[in-house]
Parts: sequence; structure tokens; C-alpha cells
Amino acid sequence: MSLLCQVLECPRSTFYYPAQSPDDKLLQDAIEEVAGAWPTYGYRRITAQIRRDRKWTVNSKRVRRIMRLMRLPRRSKRRRRRTTNSEHPFRRYPNLVQDLVVTHPEQVWVADITYIRLRSEFVYLAVVMDVFTRCIRGWYLGRNLDQELTLTSLRRALTSGRQPQIHHSDQGIQYAATAYVAMLDQLEIAISMAEVGEAWQNGYAERLIRTIKEEEVHLSDYQDYADAYHQIGQFLEDVYNHKRIHSALGYLTPVEFEIQWQAKQLTLEGVH
Repeated sequence: MSLLCQVLECPRSTFYYPAQSPDDKLLQDAIEEVAGAWPTYGYRRITAQIRRDRKWTVNSKRVRRIMRLMRLPRRSKRRRRRTTNSEHPFRRYPNLVQDLVVTHPEQVWVADITYIRLRSEFVYLAVVMDVFTRCIRGWYLGRNLDQELTLTSLRRALTSGRQPQIHHSDQGIQYAATAYVAMLDQLEIAISMAEVGEAWQNGYAERLIRTIKEEEVHLSDYQDYADAYHQIGQFLEDVYNHKRIHSALGYLTPVEFEIQWQAKQLTLEGVH
């Protein structure tokens, strides 16, 4: 190989690392920009984001090829802290959503809790999300893993005037306790719970928590509780609801998807 390069009067690095085409370099720069803003995006969503941002007609297979050369995405594993205590005397509710086809907003809300490590303490995040639109309806970051954590998140979700037909969660004590169940019963909201040890039965909420961890928490170094509260709130209300695209929503943001769905319903009502 050295002799061949000498004959051709070119450095060996040219053979081993062929130059990129200008188009590939431009696309690599675009991929790097999107991956920097959204580190967990796969090639499909990065392709969709580039099309949205730059109005380019770009092939997803080409994006995948370049991402492989760039070794993207880069993910790290984290140890988990237990937040679900299902050993309690409260009533257990059946899973009402396992085979349910969700067709409209406010049909099903899902709820879950996760922990967040700060420099000197752990804090806990409770979230409520609408399954159909993927919009976060309510959230609360608290210092204690108690009933007030989930109650505050639910109250915030309900202040918009919206309420679900079904509320789905795990069987953790925070969701089964008297005050939480009473609030749902008072509003005639059906209560649904995943079976103990079957996290996949609350899969929508589990994926939401994973997204929050990977795209916000693991990328941040919160100074204290106030800093975490501010940054996480900004991510949930601004970034997640208004800027983050979802493949399940046709690569729209939750708010975009909800607005389009509502507009379509008005059109259908006008036809009839």
C-alpha cells in the first residue's frame, strides 16, 4: 500500500479516510446540530427534524449511514432508584387500558413518578400525560416521595378544565391512597392500574419518564432544588410540549398534533 501511494503521489491517509463529498459534510453538520440539541434522537427523528428546520429533501437511509460513521446516538446506562411501593392495604384497580384503542384527547391520562439526584439530596418528579396527544397535562417536583407529590401534579392537570375518562398508573401507594382516589372518584374518572411488577402495562408513562431523564435530567447539573424546578419545568412545558417531535404523532410536537386534530374535528362537524 505504501508503494502504491508513493507511485500515485498521495498520502496513505487519503486511501484509509476518503474525503467526504460537500453534500455529506453539510448533512453531517446538520446531524451534529440536531443530535446536540436532541441527544437521544434516532435516525428517523433526526431526518424529520432536519426536514422541518432546513426544508431539505433528505433520505433517512443516508442519515442513518452518516450517523453510523459518527457513532450516534451515544447513550449511557444509569442506575435506578426505587420510587414505587406497591405493598399497601389500599384497593387495587384492574387495568382498563391494556387492549384499549385510544382515539381522542382526554380519553386516557397516564401518571408516573421518578427520582432526580441533586448535589445534596434526592427530589421526586410526578407527571401526568394525555396518551392521545402526548401532551403533559400536569407535573410537580417535590422533596418528598409522599401523597402530596402526586396530588399536586393531578391538581395542576385538572386546573386547565380538562379531565380524562380514565386515569392509569402503577399500583404505587401514592396513586392508591385515599385522597388521590377520592379526587378521581369525585370527578367520576375511571381508575386503571398496571399489575404489580408489569411496568410495560404503564408503558406510555415509562417512556415519558425515560425521555425526561435522557433528554433533560442526565444532561443537566442542577445547582439546587430551585434550579432543578425551573429547568425541568421549562423542559416539560416548553421543550417537550412545544418543540420535541414524536414519531407516533407523525413527527409533530404534542401541541401541533393536538391543534391539527382539533381543527380536523371542527371541519368534520361543519360538514355534518
